[in-house]
Amino acid sequence: MKYHKIDPKLFIKNRKNFAAQMQPKSIAFFNSNDIYPISADSTMPFEQHRDIFYLSGVDQEESILVLFPDCPNPKNREVLFLKETNEHIAVWEGEKLTKDAAFETSGIKTVYWLKDLDKVLFEMMTQAETVYINTNEHYRANVETETREDRFTKWLKDKYPAHRVAKSNPILQRLRSVKDPIEIDLIQQACDITEKGFRRILDFVKPGIWEYNIEAEFMHEFLNNRSKGFAYTPIVASGNNANVLHYIENNQQCQAGDLILLDVGAEYANYSSDMSRTIPVSGTFTKRQKEVYNAVNRVKNEATKLLVPGTLWKEYHEEVGKIMTKELIDLKLLDKADVKNENPDWPAYKKYFMHGTSHHMGLDTHDYGILTEPMQANMVFTVEPGIYIPDEGFGIRLEDDVVIQEKGDPFNLMRNIPIEADEIEEIMNS
Repeated sequence: MKYHKIDPKLFIKNRKNFAAQMQPKSIAFFNSNDIYPISADSTMPFEQHRDIFYLSGVDQEESILVLFPDCPNPKNREVLFLKETNEHIAVWEGEKLTKDAAFETSGIKTVYWLKDLDKVLFEMMTQAETVYINTNEHYRANVETETREDRFTKWLKDKYPAHRVAKSNPILQRLRSVKDPIEIDLIQQACDITEKGFRRILDFVKPGIWEYNIEAEFMHEFLNNRSKGFAYTPIVASGNNANVLHYIENNQQCQAGDLILLDVGAEYANYSSDMSRTIPVSGTFTKRQKEVYNAVNRVKNEATKLLVPGTLWKEYHEEVGKIMTKELIDLKLLDKADVKNENPDWPAYKKYFMHGTSHHMGLDTHDYGILTEPMQANMVFTVEPGIYIPDEGFGIRLEDDVVIQEKGDPFNLMRNIPIEADEIEEIMNS
């Protein structure tokens, strides 16, 4: 791994919190992701399933975590099953976790090789009454591929059909949405790497460069700072490309006078950052571009203040809509008649700002969190309003990552990343 070793007390605490929510005499299973094939002998880079990482810190394939808090044998209350390493694997693939290294990473003392799974599991299952399976119930999930977790669940339910079944996901949604200080520090490191990438491109951008040149500059800086790269597919959208919300082609030349919308974030230790900035190709905003830019920035600043404990997701977005509506009227993009006659299910402001303002952030860029429950301290959210004007040839989005505080305004993890229009112009022209 490129990242520095994480203190295992994070994973020890996470398992303790999960176990406290389990039913009596229950056992829970968490699997690594597959290594997905491309074609021939090619594979996609491995990405660990965030749940087993959250609970163990194990960051390799073919791993299984088992939690059985009421197991009569204390040795088997926390168990890891790992792919057995050997000299041949070490030569061809690199060293895998040994049992000692797995303990140092996770704090779990009992580690078996996967070949012993059936034998060890039979004894544990005879002592358990309820099985927790780990299904993906994120509100944005749309998974067509059968995962290793899915295959394991099918196998387990077929082999042990008499056990009651419970779901891990509601527990994880609540636990993962509230961040430990160690997690906040890891997200901060991801944001700091993103800052370095952004400052690099402010010195680089000029008319005639290509969107993919900018993407490459970010990747260079990310890799040089212990990141695997982008936390999500980067958006480098110049001119009218910015009005395509999920534009990812990044293959157009940047023209003088245009703006470039950047939605880019580094990962660090599997934790995400998520930044949006909009900059002028020529180093200077036009009067109209700056007018719209500053309006978006004001909405972002006012929306951020609303992220406090107890806030409800639906009400938050309604309030942000009111703030955005005022700015759009001031920009003469809307008038009072538009607002008076709007469809309540699709307010007038949605013509220019059609996406949500915030989402949970963490191990996943769109992280776990139950949207019908009040916001809590130490949740991490993005704040990302935008105004998109195809008729004027540009779109602007600004986005920071913030931590909800027990009292007062959220703490901005991207506080050091330039965002004021004047500051961006000054840096680009220095």
